[in-house]
Amino acid sequence: CKILRCNSEYVAATLNLRGSNRNAAYCNALRSYSHCTRKTARTCRGDLAYHSAVHGIEDLMIQNNCSKEGPTSPPRPRPPVPNHQGFESLDICNYEKSFLYKHGQPPTYQHCAAFGDPHIRTFHDDFHTCRVEGSWPLLDNDYLFVQATSSPVARGSNATVTSKLTIIFKNMKECIDQKVYQAEIDNLPAAFEDGSVNGGERPGGSSLAIRERSPGRHVEIRAEYIGTTIAIRQAGRQLSFSIRAAEEVARAFTEEQDLQLCVGGCPRSQRISRSECCRGRGAAETARALCKEMLPVEDVYFQSCVFDVVTSGDANFTMAAHGALEDARVFLPNAEKLHIFQ
Repeated sequence: CKILRCNSEYVAATLNLRGSNRNAAYCNALRSYSHCTRKTARTCRGDLAYHSAVHGIEDLMIQNNCSKEGPTSPPRPRPPVPNHQGFESLDICNYEKSFLYKHGQPPTYQHCAAFGDPHIRTFHDDFHTCRVEGSWPLLDNDYLFVQATSSPVARGSNATVTSKLTIIFKNMKECIDQKVYQAEIDNLPAAFEDGSVNGGERPGGSSLAIRERSPGRHVEIRAEYIGTTIAIRQAGRQLSFSIRAAEEVARAFTEEQDLQLCVGGCPRSQRISRSECCRGRGAAETARALCKEMLPVEDVYFQSCVFDVVTSGDANFTMAAHGALEDARVFLPNAEKLHIFQ
């Protein structure tokens, strides 16, 4: 049932009607609207929106003295689409294509990451180092729920690392069944919890897919139906999370879903200063030398690396910051935003 397309074409045709021939143009639009609904009558007969439209058109034609016979509005020009396909033949489970079709331009994207002790780079390019022991939501919106569980990096330490990640891809009836992915330290599966590697049996099931980039070290999940890619990595004794999400998807949440580390960063009470770690001169110099090899630019990734190596005493943490920077290089729509300096 394509009644929503009829509705949107009618709205577009009547949006900017002005001048002396406004009434004639309005009647043309109503006749086009009526013609469009007649074409969908067979597939839409059980649809409430369809019946509302049909009755609404009759009322509006009477109110505006429009005759049922006469000229109709010229069809609205459609934005160019690759291969000149119509929307019917476009895959609705390909977010990028359908966004381009509807808006005439590609979508904009945002990037968030959580790595190391955990350091959070938010969708708005704020950067925090967090205490956040226990489970905290990184994302909680209409499409995705991502929860990170943190535990102390060493006994008695203030610093914590992500030890478990839970990602829920919420049910989207045209495209995928609900899928849950869980990773823990030393267990980075290349499949969802139910053993599948895609979105299920629905026609758009392949628009959600998981693949192993490096066994036990790096998994990538592509969710084409929401224009989103997620990378999960293990470096040393910690997990890291990176996401590139369509802006529209990242913003699809209500006021109740206000605690999301990717959106607001970590709460003020949970933030730690990265300078606190590095008062011991010798350890800091050794850490700086190690981090400099992997991260030549002294930005927040470099500072985070130094903090993590000093706090944990584990040189593997250089890989956590390096992996997060590599993900950002791939995911960030604007390369100028790659490095953050504080």
